[in-house]
Amino acid sequence: MAAPTLSFSPLSPLAGDPLDLAPDVLVLGVQKTDAGPRLLSDDPGFAAVAAALPQLGATGAADELRRLPAVEGSSIPIALIGVGKEVTADALRAAAGAASRQLTGIERLAIALPATSAAEAQAVLEGAGIGAYAYTEYRVATRDATKTPASAIVAHVSDDLAQAATAARASAIVTAIHQVRDLVNMPPSDLYPETLADAAVRLSDGLPVQVEVLDVAALEAGSFGGILGVGLGSSRGPRLAVVRYAPEGAERHLALVGKGITFDSGGLSLKPAASMVGMKYDMTGAATVLAVTLAAARLNLPVRITAWMCIAENLPSGTAARPNDVLRIRGGKTVEVLNTDAEGRLVLADGLVAASEEHPDAIVDVATLTGGARVSMGERYVPVMGADELVGRVIAAGASVGEPIWHMPMPPELRSVLDSDVADIANARPGNPNGGMLVAAHFLKYFVGTVSEEKDAAQIPWAHLDIAGAANNAGSAHGEIAKGPTGATVRTLVALAEDFSRP
Repeated sequence: MAAPTLSFSPLSPLAGDPLDLAPDVLVLGVQKTDAGPRLLSDDPGFAAVAAALPQLGATGAADELRRLPAVEGSSIPIALIGVGKEVTADALRAAAGAASRQLTGIERLAIALPATSAAEAQAVLEGAGIGAYAYTEYRVATRDATKTPASAIVAHVSDDLAQAATAARASAIVTAIHQVRDLVNMPPSDLYPETLADAAVRLSDGLPVQVEVLDVAALEAGSFGGILGVGLGSSRGPRLAVVRYAPEGAERHLALVGKGITFDSGGLSLKPAASMVGMKYDMTGAATVLAVTLAAARLNLPVRITAWMCIAENLPSGTAARPNDVLRIRGGKTVEVLNTDAEGRLVLADGLVAASEEHPDAIVDVATLTGGARVSMGERYVPVMGADELVGRVIAAGASVGEPIWHMPMPPELRSVLDSDVADIANARPGNPNGGMLVAAHFLKYFVGTVSEEKDAAQIPWAHLDIAGAANNAGSAHGEIAKGPTGATVRTLVALAEDFSRP
């Protein structure tokens, strides 16, 4: 379903019932305190609700939802959502998202949570929009019985916070996250390299961006040996989609490189059957860099962004790459393939080299790259590796929008794990599981170029986000995050782009 329409209202939620929106449900917040649950509204029209909270079973715990009939003088049913102990922007985002996620089978939703700043107002609207997601494209017999969340959401805030620009930013973020989820949810029978590249063209329509798609012939002409080596095992050939947002007057250039493996069987280093389930998610990085670039264009950010979507399908066949094959990456460096299931880093290598050729101010790659990321960080934290100063900016960007990013080291002694007997570098070392996530980062760093063509020029600031854990919520829903694809790091990367846009 399309992202919901998002807006603010400066009216009291009981001011004559806002019939311009005619909400089906009005959401109020409940804080959990040592003295018991506390209704987060001073409106005297809700005094009876505030007094009855204990009898209603409301505790204020995060994600807790209670539904009530309308209060006297109103026709709008009420839902109470727990905010937790601390009322912060992150808590309000999660509460609004938990409410919109759980309140299905409605068209219009009104939310009255106590935002006291522009950041909190945006968090409420953003969280509600993220939570209001359902993927029904492939439901036929069960479609009518599927209850979907609201398609229109209004957040009641004070007059000074009801700013159109804040709502527009929230809408751009929500649209981007829904785009990522929609692409990731598509089955690999329909989403393969050509159609993912086509989606980049389609989703860019009407925005001030340019999209260039390199097919197999163009990849061969451009010496993109990593993407070709991974993708030619499939009858559906690889692609490189380059999405360029270059507003006039932009002084800084941010390059985003995304892994786009539309299905990962492991290639000839075949995965066990159970491990293949869910491998359609392996293109999340490419979907993420696309969505972030389009969000930046919607927001007219004064920063140049180039997204490199490195797209292939990793399948076994008579034309697939073999262990011990040597691939020549764009720019000439060679890689001995020792594990065809370590394919993401091969396509990213081409993207990193190509991005480096334009000498951007920074490069950030995004990939569902290693199982080590999930094992070490779980499904809610995203590890980041790379240049310390840029890594710090990424972490700060994440903190500003409620996405926890954690700095992981790149121990120099792990680089030798990738030494090859015949090529410049190996893509993996089968049988050596130690520090797999960190070793992968060392591989990627090897292909990051320099700030200029001058001899001894410094390496371009680079950061690597391994979203293998956070990209998909395999457990219970929480806050604005439902089960399935999450859109992890979209908010962080938009915030980072905004950071780069400032003088």
